Amino acid sequence: MANGVSVNVTLIFSLRQTLAVFNAYVRGLQRLLAQGKNPEHLKTVASLFLSRVDSHIDPKLAALQTPEATALQGKIALAIAKQSYHEYKQIFHGESFATLASAGCKPQYLLWASTGTKNPAYSDVKYLDNLIGAETINTVPDATLDAFRDHGHVASTVESGQDEAQDNLAALRESGIDPDDIGEILQQEGLKLFIDAFNQMLATC
Repeated sequence: MANGVSVNVTLIFSLRQTLAVFNAYVRGLQRLLAQGKNPEHLKTVASLFLSRVDSHIDPKLAALQTPEATALQGKIALAIAKQSYHEYKQIFHGESFATLASAGCKPQYLLWASTGTKNPAYSDVKYLDNLIGAETINTVPDATLDAFRDHGHVASTVESGQDEAQDNLAALRESGIDPDDIGEILQQEGLKLFIDAFNQMLATC
């Protein structure tokens, strides 16, 4: 970012990782401006993966065999996304970013990735219906987009249920599962998949 290159920061799976990306973006903009460069052409996103989070955490919750854990199944990815958007608003529409904005810097939009529902017990549009809001992007799989066209609901929803999202993350930690630790595991797994796919591509050249 400090070199004036627009980026998509991908493989984000937790609130802690999201905040680290936001803060790195702000530091990059500050360095860019210190060099006297123009930031107005820059457009970056922070890609938060969703369905993988629920797919990883749900079996751990099921194994606890408690009503409280069962009630959290399928809710953690949305909780992380909604809390991430809350932090986004605090950072990029707060006083701390105002100076950068006046210099032509744009917010780093949140991008919802992995938004196709993997568990057939859940709504096939849950990662769309619940995360509609300003300055967000959703990379929707074709089948999920078709489902949304058929029975999705268009409304500003990303800021609704903030208190519930916070409570769900707190309850998850109380159950002994740390969503930030899960995020680190998923990031390492995703990184390995990316590396393996890249190496396979090189082998065909």
